[in-house]
Order: sequence, then C-alpha cells, then structure tokens
Amino acid sequence: MKRKMPVLASVVALTMALTACGSNSGTKETTTPAGSTAPAATASTAKDTITALLPPVSPNYQKNFEQISKDFTALYPNLTLKIEPASWEDVKQKLDTQVNAGSPPDIAFGGSDGIPKYIEQGLLMDITTTATPEMINDYDKAPLEYMKNGKGLYGFPAYMEVHALGGNKEMLEKAGIDWKKVQTNGWTYTEFRDAIKKGVVTENGKTRYGFVFAVKGVAAVDYLGIMAKNAGMPHAFNKDLKYAYTSKNYLGLLKDLRALIDDGSMPKELSSVDAGKRWNMFLTGQTMITGKGLATFENSAKTNNAKIKAADGSAVKDSIPVDYIVLPAPTFQGAKPSAATVVDGYMTFRGKKEPTAEHKANVVKAAYFLASGKVAATTNNDLFAAHITQSSKKEAANMKIERNPDNVAAVDNMLKNATPARSDIPSELSAKAIKLETEVIVPKFQGLIAGEVTPEAMYEAVKTAAIAAFGADGIVKD
Repeated sequence: MKRKMPVLASVVALTMALTACGSNSGTKETTTPAGSTAPAATASTAKDTITALLPPVSPNYQKNFEQISKDFTALYPNLTLKIEPASWEDVKQKLDTQVNAGSPPDIAFGGSDGIPKYIEQGLLMDITTTATPEMINDYDKAPLEYMKNGKGLYGFPAYMEVHALGGNKEMLEKAGIDWKKVQTNGWTYTEFRDAIKKGVVTENGKTRYGFVFAVKGVAAVDYLGIMAKNAGMPHAFNKDLKYAYTSKNYLGLLKDLRALIDDGSMPKELSSVDAGKRWNMFLTGQTMITGKGLATFENSAKTNNAKIKAADGSAVKDSIPVDYIVLPAPTFQGAKPSAATVVDGYMTFRGKKEPTAEHKANVVKAAYFLASGKVAATTNNDLFAAHITQSSKKEAANMKIERNPDNVAAVDNMLKNATPARSDIPSELSAKAIKLETEVIVPKFQGLIAGEVTPEAMYEAVKTAAIAAFGADGIVKD
C-alpha cells in the first residue's frame, strides 16, 4: 500500500513496452487540453489494448494477474488488458519516468493524494463524462470523492482504509492498558505517552520499546501526517485555503513527537527504522505498539503465527506468536479525532495525444473492472479492507475471512471520524505543498527524529518555506 520508498531501477524495458502499446493506442492528434472531457463513447468492437502498471496491492494480488486479464477479455472479447507488475519500491519511479516521457500507462495504481501532482503534469485523464451512471452509483460516496479534483474524476478508488496503530494484546494487558476502551473512546497524547512508557521493558540487556513507527525515507511523512490530522490539521490547507502547517499546533506536535524518543519509549535510532524493520520488531517482540498499521496486518500476524506453530522455516526469524490489536492514533492539543484515511486506486492516464473516445471508454471499463466486483472483493478480503462498491460487497458475501470482531469494530469507529476528502483544494496549491513537503518537511523531520534538528528550528524552516510558496497572507497565523 503507498508508500514504501521507491528505489532507482532500470525502466528502459518498461518504457519501450508501454510506449509501444500503452496509452498511445487509439489516439489522435489534437489541440484539446490535457485532462479535458469528451462525451461518453458508444460501444465499439474494434480491438484495443489497455495497459496497467500495478504493484502488489495485496499479498496475493499479483498472483492473480493472468486470471484477471483472462476474465477481462472474456467480458470484453475485443479488449486486451496488459498488466505490467511492479514492486512497491519502484512503482512510483516507473510511473514518474513514464509520465515525464509523456507516455504513461493507461492505468496506474497509486495513492489518491498523488492526483494533484499528475494533473499539474497534464497527463491524468478526466473520466467524468465517460464513466457510466452504473459505475458511479456502484460506489459508496465518500471514497469516490478522493479520486476527484475540482470537478474532475481521475479514476476509481480500490479501497478506503484507515492508517491506525497496532498493538500486541498480551503486552498491552501486561502494561495495564485497557485496549478495548481505547478502541472505543480513543486516547489523548498524554494518555498515549503514559501507556507506551509502561510498555518499555529491559531484560538481559535488551530493551523492548513501547512504540515504534517506520520513519526512514518518505515513511517519515506518514508518521507526521497521521499525527497532524489528530492535532487540528486534517489537511495541509484549512477551509480558507491557508497553509495549515504554520499553526502553533504544528510546533506543539513536533515537540510532542520528539518527546516520545526522549522518554525512551521509542528507540533513539528511530530514523533508521523502515517499514520492514518496524514489522520485524513487532513480530519479534521488540515493541508493544507499532505504526502505521492497516487491517491486513492482523492477517499477516496470523499467517506468521501459523508458521511458528508448524515450525515452518519461512516464519520471521526469532518471531513470537502475536495477537494483533487495532488501535487509533492519539489526539493532540485537545483536537478532535480525524482518522487518516488511505484511499488508493486506479488512476487513469493519457499520453500527449488526445485519446479517441473509444479508447477512453475502454480505459474506463478496465479501471472499473479492476476496482469493483470480484477483483475488488478478492483483493480487499486479502487486505482485510472494507468493500466500497455494491458489486464487491455482493461478491464478498460468499467469501469467508476470519477477523477479530473487536478489530472490525475499531476500524468502523475510526472510519466514522475519517478525514474527509478536499477536492476544493486547487491542484496548483496541492502541488506546491507536495514540493514543500519533499524539499523541507521530510529532511527536517528526519533530522528532528535523529536529534539533529530542534522542533523550533524545523517549525521556522517550514514557516519560511511556506511564506515563500504561498505568500505571507497564504498561511495560517495563530
């Protein structure tokens, strides 16, 4: 799911393949602006190929690619869905390379928060008038909003989940933490800080921490962003479109997050913890609580438990049985809960040439096929993610999965406080905010975690950069 740090990889083969049979199929020369809409296309029997760049959305997702393509062609005999697999580490790099070359795949899986960036580059395809009413009406309303920007719709969401924390049930109870109460009522920063202090245990010279979060590379943004939502800053811009991270709450948040390391509740070497190490530390009993956690982590823990029981050598080395408990992030400075929602989906792209109405309609068919019905039901069950279309809910009714009912209820509680979509934020503002995040927030926050930058110094750096980007009147002043 979004968001492991991409690494540089060779993309020559992918570039050639997608340029040959990607979004250029069925295109025509035109002066129509990128992202413009066209009337819904009528059905066509002409052969066409739709390309898709897809990462391992769920543990078994990529194993089903051949069957997914066969099922799509069975439904649309004149169409071919050509899937290019990619790892989480390199999918963003591959997509950006294709976009920069002006020849992206027709469909790419990614986070909805990346939509403004690709709109600014002019190669996202608005499908507002091409998607049929049946497709639109199949969706729950809230997640579909995340794939919009302004009045445009730029693909279909795959799932809507929350970025939560995850706890080891046995350790939580030994520390005297009423995790069921936390699942129901949440907790303040002070309550959270006290709880994770109780989770710190030193035995035989080794320390078990109360809390560990993956922060190496771009994962630092996940940590800060999730907590900022619960500190009165649900988005980078407030309702008046003023940049929010110049608020005094932002400085308070930075101080609070640094304090968790200074308390000894988190490792001093936190800046070196990536997503893989974080999960390894949790499964091997080196931390009581981990983050960020999706519902699928319960499934991953159960799978590893089964391997331990069966003495399977593929179990994580030195791991222990773990009963995974979903927990909400704490709230800061008296703010209301605002759960960090993750809405990833199938973004629709176009090349430099305007696609024909027929090709555009075919891309929409393929994106919707991947995001709904049996494909979505199978994938979301694999993730323990909520189903967001009526068609996937219907398919999932006959698919059995085992989940902790307390965890299901906890996720439902968090979704009630989910951070709403903000399609009103202009793409140019979002693009500037992403640039500021990449160039200033990420390196400064990594320095803060490493003890090289103070909260005050980071806050001033962000404020200075925000004024340069948005003007003195374009930022929050409180």
